[in-house]
Amino acid sequence: MVPFKMPILVLTLYLLQGTGASLIKLNGNGYEDVVIAIDPNVPEDEKLIQQIEDMISEASTYLYRATEKRFYFESVSILIPKTWQPKSDYEKPKHETYKNADIIIEVPNSPGNDIPRIDQFGKCGERGERIYLTPRIIRGEMLNVFGPKGKVLVHEWAHFRWGVFEEYNEDNPFYQFDGKNGCSAKQKRCSEGITGTNKVYTCSGGSCSIRDCWTDPKTGKLNKDCMFIPDKVQSEKASIMFMQSIDSVVEFCTEKNHNRFAPNLQNKMCYLKSTWEVIQDSEDYKKSTPMMAAEPPKSRFSLKQIGERILVLVIDTSRSMKVGNRLNRLRQASQFFLLQIIEKGSWTGVVTFDSSATIQSELIQIESDVQRKTLISRLPTVTVAGGGAHICSGLRTAFMVVKKKFLTDGSEMALLTDGEDNTTNTCFEEVKQSGAIIHTIVLGPSTEKGLEKLSEMTGGMKTTATDNVQNNGLIDAFSALSSGNAAITQRSIKLESKGITLTNEGWMNGTVIFDSTVGKDTLFLVTWTAQQPEMFVTDPSGNIYKNFAVETSSQMAYLQIPNTAQVGIWTYSLKSSAQTLTLTITSRAANPTVPPFTVDSRMHKDTSSFPSPMIVYAEVRQGSLPILGANVTALIESADGTTVTLQLLDNGAGADSFKNDGVYSRYFLGYKTDGQYSLKVRALGRTNTQRSRSQVNRAMYIPGSIDQGKENLLAIRAPGMPQTGFNVVSTGDSFLVSNDPSSQPSQTDIFPPCRIKDLKANFEEDHIRLTWTAPGDDFDTGRADRYIIRMSKDLSTLSSYFDSALQVNTDNLIPKYANSEEVFVFKPKGLRIENGTVIYLAIKAVDKANLMSPMSNIAQVYMFTSSLEDQNDSSPGTSISIIVLSVVGSLVAIAIIACVIVYLLNKTRTQD
Repeated sequence: MVPFKMPILVLTLYLLQGTGASLIKLNGNGYEDVVIAIDPNVPEDEKLIQQIEDMISEASTYLYRATEKRFYFESVSILIPKTWQPKSDYEKPKHETYKNADIIIEVPNSPGNDIPRIDQFGKCGERGERIYLTPRIIRGEMLNVFGPKGKVLVHEWAHFRWGVFEEYNEDNPFYQFDGKNGCSAKQKRCSEGITGTNKVYTCSGGSCSIRDCWTDPKTGKLNKDCMFIPDKVQSEKASIMFMQSIDSVVEFCTEKNHNRFAPNLQNKMCYLKSTWEVIQDSEDYKKSTPMMAAEPPKSRFSLKQIGERILVLVIDTSRSMKVGNRLNRLRQASQFFLLQIIEKGSWTGVVTFDSSATIQSELIQIESDVQRKTLISRLPTVTVAGGGAHICSGLRTAFMVVKKKFLTDGSEMALLTDGEDNTTNTCFEEVKQSGAIIHTIVLGPSTEKGLEKLSEMTGGMKTTATDNVQNNGLIDAFSALSSGNAAITQRSIKLESKGITLTNEGWMNGTVIFDSTVGKDTLFLVTWTAQQPEMFVTDPSGNIYKNFAVETSSQMAYLQIPNTAQVGIWTYSLKSSAQTLTLTITSRAANPTVPPFTVDSRMHKDTSSFPSPMIVYAEVRQGSLPILGANVTALIESADGTTVTLQLLDNGAGADSFKNDGVYSRYFLGYKTDGQYSLKVRALGRTNTQRSRSQVNRAMYIPGSIDQGKENLLAIRAPGMPQTGFNVVSTGDSFLVSNDPSSQPSQTDIFPPCRIKDLKANFEEDHIRLTWTAPGDDFDTGRADRYIIRMSKDLSTLSSYFDSALQVNTDNLIPKYANSEEVFVFKPKGLRIENGTVIYLAIKAVDKANLMSPMSNIAQVYMFTSSLEDQNDSSPGTSISIIVLSVVGSLVAIAIIACVIVYLLNKTRTQD
């Protein structure tokens, strides 16, 4: 039970179910079936549709030229919100939904947050999830910031389709290099041909000021607020991943002009490869050949408007459903779905099947609780259980139910079954032609691949639940069936989902926090396996609710809170004899204009064969804003009911690609058995949790340009906003594991440490200080055995011939446990270090089985000092300069002044 004195407030999150598989196909050189969805919260504007088409046409030409006539946009579907006025040329969607949309046009829920961004969680070369743009970008209102909208889309498309990264670094935009006088700094860009100037631009109290940057005489680094402002007129053609806003930029960086020295994300994530090299390694590139035409074919557009939701419950009542009280659990979950999850205005029907199918209810439009109760009365009873299962019969009958009123295009079938049917493939073609979306909920250990195919081929969800009642998996699976096409403020929001098995008489107590964004249509659902417990709910004012609606035959009860639930801490208490209890709490947004907090949970792929690791992702946001500093935990249940708990992290290490982007990640290695695994995520906010603007995987924000010597600058973006705490429980799609580890030959250690991705280096007097996040013995779990650190003054030597580079003595370096911060300070020996020297360093981790991690990112440290004492190392074959930072005598002062003067003269020449 959570004490009332806990130091955090709790807000709620809602699971936006895992991103659906993209429908995109590359046909020859053209991308077909690209889906662009206009968010329901975007105000109706017919001009916006034409502006989207203009953006695609512009981007298609730009993409075609940038990829040497290899790729263009062939066909695009634009999803139009249900709330917009219907038009005669609007078609009905088939498999196109908001969940599988490739590009979302959304209104940012923070003024001035019109930033293009992409969900990109994976490694170099792995495709992203989806692109987000805003109406202002589409209308061209952000032209001076991000450049033409077609160029912006191509920049994001390179992230999305080919898994490349940014060639800039806003947190640390400049790096030092081995210049002639040791006082030089460069901007982290692909091509050095892009010209501009470095300025400090600050705004406060409605006024802004511009001043020159300055160099720290102790470090040689430009001051923290210094930014690069490009000249408006340029001739350089690269690079799109650095600054697509420049008119002359029309190409990606290639191996010939790629800046391997700049410590940006592209170099860090892709082992110093250029963007074009990564594109060339993609499946798209390998399957295509350049076209001959000077311009690409024109893009084709389809306008498709979201309509009323049409969903049929297709319920398995075959003989095998009698196992483990499955039919009763099915009724509990189905009743919960009809009471709370399915949205008002939806059309819903019920079909049951065993060896044949029966229509229990034709389509009924839900307008009030009357229709919900009518549908509940048509659900199968606990005593019903027929012969063998024939899933295709159930689906065909469901199609018939829909056809009596509507086309089946875009309709949904929620198929609940234990999967005891191996003839599902006989209706694949019918399902495909129907245009319906099939969601599968598998109860039990079935691994029938035909069920997976039904979901995959139609863009539906796939979830699973074991016979372990305590995990509440079946109700969780049904709660995931809220409409992905409705506005988030209209969907059911899950606040809690938990279970307990009491071995003696006892209590199930706890609290749940209702923040100001939720509280409408609140429901407390309790289930039990033996006898009805005593049930109490108390609101923040101390009012006690006992008036649960009890369904004795179904072993469930529910409490509906009238109006909007009071903001604050609610308490629940269940007193029971020995049995299993579950509790589910759901609500809806309190205000249709304020988006609730969300978490999108998923695995990085749908299937895995041991010992290939899986990665868990959980993206926490409020609208368009990522949530930082959350405590996020994944619970992964195997087919045998065993649960593995993982702490997910947003630290930019291990499985997590980027620090502080609101995406929490972790490797999953806890394979127990073959079969379907389910994913549940818990998130807890703390007092240091905050909302932030997107900082990675987006087009670069340009504060202005220099035009004929005149500075044309824009307003500075606001920083992230502080936020109170929150908690939530959510459910992700299931995934399939094969090659059962228990059947494999015994092997003590098969997983190496993960790659270190955040190695940093700095000089501290005559020592180098390294910091990084510790990997584990097995990827990001446990503790590595030792580290190998090597350094070189030559980048190519270290990157290509790591084992030949000079090794650092790490005898006294004992690895910490995974995800701890490592700090190692050492005195460099074996290299001659002078003012302006750049040293490159990299690290590998080794476990006790001598399994080795990949080489880390390459860190660089720059020697800048105003005083050098040349000293010779007495060791044979070794020459080293001892770095002295203290000021000694007048010669040192002269050296400082000379270095600064040379730097300023060079800077002046550069600006001229």
